[in-house]
Amino acid sequence: MSRPSPSLALERIRDHLAFLYGPDVGTQTCDRLCHILHRFSQHHPPRGDHRLTEADAILITYGDQVQEPERPPLQTLASLLEKYLQGVVSGVHLLPFFPYSSDDGFSVIDYRRVDPRLGDWQDVMRIGRTFRLMLDAVINHVSAQSHWFQAFLKGDPAFADYFITVSPGTDLSMVTRPRALPLLTTVQTHAGPRHVWTTFSADQIDLNYANPQVLLDIIELLLFYVDKGAEIIRLDAIAYLWKEIGTSCIHLPQTHRVVQLFRAVLDVVAPHVLLITETNVPHSENISYFGDGTNEAQMVYQFSLAPLLLNAFHTGDAGHLSEWAAGLSTPSPTTTFFNFTASHDGIGVRPAEGILSAAEIQQLVHKAQAHGGFVSFKTNPDGTQSPYELNISYFDALSDPARVAQEGLNVQISRFIASQAIMLALAGVPGIYFHSLFGSRSWREGVAQTGRYRTINREKLQLDSLEAALADPTSLRHQVFKRYVGLLRKRAAHLAFHPNGPQQVLRDNPAVFALLRTSPDGRERLLCLHNVSDAPQPFQASLPGCAALRDLVSGTRLPATGGQVTLTLFPYQVAWLQLCA
Repeated sequence: MSRPSPSLALERIRDHLAFLYGPDVGTQTCDRLCHILHRFSQHHPPRGDHRLTEADAILITYGDQVQEPERPPLQTLASLLEKYLQGVVSGVHLLPFFPYSSDDGFSVIDYRRVDPRLGDWQDVMRIGRTFRLMLDAVINHVSAQSHWFQAFLKGDPAFADYFITVSPGTDLSMVTRPRALPLLTTVQTHAGPRHVWTTFSADQIDLNYANPQVLLDIIELLLFYVDKGAEIIRLDAIAYLWKEIGTSCIHLPQTHRVVQLFRAVLDVVAPHVLLITETNVPHSENISYFGDGTNEAQMVYQFSLAPLLLNAFHTGDAGHLSEWAAGLSTPSPTTTFFNFTASHDGIGVRPAEGILSAAEIQQLVHKAQAHGGFVSFKTNPDGTQSPYELNISYFDALSDPARVAQEGLNVQISRFIASQAIMLALAGVPGIYFHSLFGSRSWREGVAQTGRYRTINREKLQLDSLEAALADPTSLRHQVFKRYVGLLRKRAAHLAFHPNGPQQVLRDNPAVFALLRTSPDGRERLLCLHNVSDAPQPFQASLPGCAALRDLVSGTRLPATGGQVTLTLFPYQVAWLQLCA
C-alpha cells in the first residue's frame, strides 16, 4: 500500500496538532512528539508495506479462549493455532489480554502488561511470529482501578486533567448514548465528590484528549504495541473519543483528526502497520473513518453485514443485502472493509438502520429471542430505549437450536456455512470469530453465571474437549470447521478474492445472493452464488466470453453455451464458479 512521504506525514502531524490544540500548544506538542518518534525510529527501522491480499483472513479470539491444566492459556492457544490454522488464516486478532477489572478485558488496568493468568509478552510475540498480529488499543477509557485514575482520585497534579469532570446539572441531552447506563459516575476524590464521564460503564473512565499529554501517552502506547509485533491496531470504540459539551460527542472533527494523527505517526515510523476502526454505527457514519482514502484507517469494520445476512436467511430473500452490497465502495485502493458476522460482542442492529425498516429490525430481535438469545438496548435522547445489539451466537441466530430434530443438523450447518461464504466472497478482509470457526452454539449457562448478556458468545473451551469434538466426524464442531477451512483455503488460492478486486452484484433471483468477483489484473473471474433459502432456486446469467464454469466448492464443471449459464441451486448451496474461456 502506498504511503505519503515522511516529510508530508510530518507536515500533517503539525497540522493535526494545531487543529486540536491551537498553534502555540500544537507546536509545543509537535516538538515533544517528534522527540518520541525519533527515539522510536532509532531502534525500529521502517519496514516495507505488507499489502493485504486474497490470502489474508483474521481469526478473532481471546487469549484464554482455549485452556488446559498447568499451562498458560496463551501458550495453549499458540499451539492450537499452529496445529490447525497455519496456512488457513494469515492473522490473529488477540482481544485484550491485559490486566482488567470488567467487560472481559475492555476495562484495562495496565495497558503495557500481559495478564499473568494468561502468559507474558513472549507468548504474544510467539503468535506474532507465525500470524499477522492484530492488537486492541482500548483507548477511549481506562479501568477505575488503573494507576492513572487512582492517581487522579488521590489528587496527583500530573493526572488532574486526564479525565473529564462535569457538573451534574450540565445539559448532556445531545450526547449519543451507546448504553442504557448513566453518562456520569460519582467518585470520591481527595477534594470531595466529582462526576466523571463514563460512556460505557462506571468502571470504564473516559480519557480526556483535550489534554495533549494524554494524546502523547497514547501514541507512545501504540508504538509500544508495534514494538511487540502488532501489524494491525484496532481502535476500539474510537467514535466517542473526543467530548465537547453541546454536541453529540460522536464522530466529532477532533476525533477524526486524532485518527489521522495516529495514521500520520505510523506512516513516519512504522509504515507496515495498519489501522482499523471499530465503530458500531450506521453504515454512512462507519465509512467516514476511511477519511479521504489516504489519511485515516486502512480498514473499517463492516458492521452492516451481520444483520443484513440474518435478514436474508430469515426471509429467504437477499434483496436488501444485494442492494446494499451493490453500493459498496472504498475511497482508494489502499482501503478495504473488514468483513465479519460475529465477534466477542453482540450482533449490532444500529448499522442496519436506513437499510432495513424498523419492523424488519424488530423481526431480527424477535428471532434472536425465539432462538434463545437476548437483546441489549441503548438510551435515546428522548429517554426512550431501542435495540442496540443481539446477544446470541451467530450459528443460533440463523437456526433455532430447538429445531435440530425437525430440520436436521446438516441443514443448520449448511445455512450457517452459506452465511459465512457470503462474508468470505465479499471484497475486503474476512474476520472470523473463534466460536464461528469452531461451530459454537449459545452459552446461556454463562449468562446465568455472570448476569451479562454478552457472555452468551464468550465461552472458554477446554483443549481436550475441543480436540475430541474436532476428531469426531459426526460432531457439529468437526463439520463446521472442516467446511469453513475448505472455503478459506479456496479463497486464499484465487486472486479474484483480492480485497480490492472489483465486485458486481447480479440480481436474477432474490433468493440467491450472486457476486461476480474479478482479480485486480482482470485475468480471473469468479461467479459466487449463495442460496439463502430452504428451497431449490434457479439462476441464470449472461457471462460474455465464458464457455464453461468450474465450481471450486464441489469440483464439478458446468457449460455456459454462448456465455449463458443456467443452473439450479439446492437449499443453502454455495457455488463459487470459476469462469473458463
